[in-house]
Formats: sequence, C-alpha cells, structure tokens
Amino acid sequence: MNETLSPDRIPRRGNAFSRWLGVWLLRLIGWRIVGELPNVPRAVVIGAPHSSNYDGLVAAGVVLALQVRIGLMAKDSLFRWPVAGLLRWLGGIPIDRRSQRGVVEQSLDRFREREQLFLGIAPEGTRAAATQWKTGFWHIARRAGVPIVVAVLDYGRRELRFADVITPSEDLDADMRRILMCFRGVVPRRPARLSAPLKALNDKPPH
Repeated sequence: MNETLSPDRIPRRGNAFSRWLGVWLLRLIGWRIVGELPNVPRAVVIGAPHSSNYDGLVAAGVVLALQVRIGLMAKDSLFRWPVAGLLRWLGGIPIDRRSQRGVVEQSLDRFREREQLFLGIAPEGTRAAATQWKTGFWHIARRAGVPIVVAVLDYGRRELRFADVITPSEDLDADMRRILMCFRGVVPRRPARLSAPLKALNDKPPH
C-alpha cells in the first residue's frame, strides 16, 4: 500500500549550504539533535536551561541544521538602520515595551498576522539563576491555540532534545509540572546559574 507523506508545514529557512553549516557546527562542538519538531505551522518553542552565551551557539547550529525559522522577541529600539534588516532576517520580532499592550498581547498579534510562526522563548528570562520561570509563553500558546514545544539543552549528554509537545490545558500548574519534568537530570553549561525550579527538581530523589 502506498502511503502519502504529509506536506511539510514547519516554517523553513535556508538551503543546502546552511544545512551543511549547521551540521558541521554541531559536529565541531560535539553536539547532536534528539527528537523531532512537530509538523505544525505555528508553535511556541521554549528552551532551557539558559546559563551561558554558548547556548546561543548550540541553538544556531540546530536551527541551521534543521532549516527551521524561529522568531525571537527583541526590543523595538534595536530595529534601526543599519541592522534592522539583518535582525528581521535572523528571525527578530520587534516588541514595544512602552506599549500598553504587553509582550503577551503583542506576541498574539504576531500569531494573528502569520500563517507560519515558531516563536522561540527562554522561560527563565535570564542566564543568572532565575528564581522562577516566566509563564508568559504558556499564556501566549493557550490564547493563540498553538502547542508548546519543549527544547532541552543538556550539556551532560551534549544534546539538544525536543522532549515534549504540549497542548496547553486549563490548568497552568499541571502543565508547568509536566514541562519541568522534561528537565529532570539536565546539566547546564554553568550549574551555579541553574534556575531555582530546575535546581529544586534535580535536588529531589527520583520516585
């Protein structure tokens, strides 16, 4: 029986050279990709733990290797000549922090405007041992009606793994518990900067 493949719905960018560059970069630094992105046109992609600028190098290799386009929020004051065009090409999405419409509302506007959008968010919000995670990503995904893709940066295994795809429910706390469990045992580049929720999770003995 012949099976027809589902059309690729993931937002893409790049070519054979950029894919080769990403694969080469990951091999050079000794990292690998585990798991797959869901074949959907829109999603919120969260990545953690974020403890070092080196995380960006790993993420760049993954994005190039997978030929995926991921939008990243940045304050609108950065989008000026001569770098505005480059920032947009790299996936930058300008956010006006002075607007009465907060980051969540402006993010929802971007989802309304685009048929394809993978929005990348670092829920810890900082590289410096965050005391808690920001939950804006959950509210964005729930209100936009898109899944949350959980990406884990694990320096212990030297892998970026897509650990789970979650459809937000009515229960924020339950969803957060499920998300955090994806990070049990994870090793960040700088352990002293591990965010408090992940440190607490890893301090607990496994059941």
